[in-house]
Amino acid sequence: LALATLSTGDTMTGPKAHTAVLKRLRRLSRSLSRKQKGSSNRNKAKAKLARLHARIANIRQDALHKLTSDLTRRFHTIGIEDLNVRGMMANRHLARSIADMSFHEFRRQLAYKADQRGGQVVVADRWFPSSKMCSVCGSVQKVMPLSTRQWICPDCGVHHDRDVNAARNLAHYAVSSTVSACGEEGAGSGRKTGVKPASVKQEISTEPV
Repeated sequence: LALATLSTGDTMTGPKAHTAVLKRLRRLSRSLSRKQKGSSNRNKAKAKLARLHARIANIRQDALHKLTSDLTRRFHTIGIEDLNVRGMMANRHLARSIADMSFHEFRRQLAYKADQRGGQVVVADRWFPSSKMCSVCGSVQKVMPLSTRQWICPDCGVHHDRDVNAARNLAHYAVSSTVSACGEEGAGSGRKTGVKPASVKQEISTEPV
């Protein structure tokens, strides 16, 4: 499971800090459960477990800050998908990996850093068919299970990687939304861009500075 996929085809892996130390985390949790309540050894075990949790949080935050800083530095307009994280967490095969990604924190950091740099984050509605729409001809497939990672458009015959295709659709969505907003607001001051977007499947679509 990738944290984000750019429309350029680049994949951004998440820190996976929890997964990396899962065995140690389980061992310390078992050790704590065996200690007598109120004992000095239990307090030591609790402190050791707390330090590991703090380390996991710090690793995750550090990785997310580096990634979001890089993306907002490189791209002006970033388009992402409003994922149904709660629904995704209901899948027992994906729940731990999704929780380890910190999608909400990733989105939060993107938003405020883009704002600080004069950029913007465009969020596509969760019902936007980013994965099911062909980024070449625009046809939308009725059904596409999560297990389908590669597919061929029956209308134009183009082979798609699911995430890259979705990211490209988000790139188109971000550009069209930005153009519409500019048309409504009229000519005014602000940062102007005349460059193509890249996009991420979280997804992120990004427009280079």
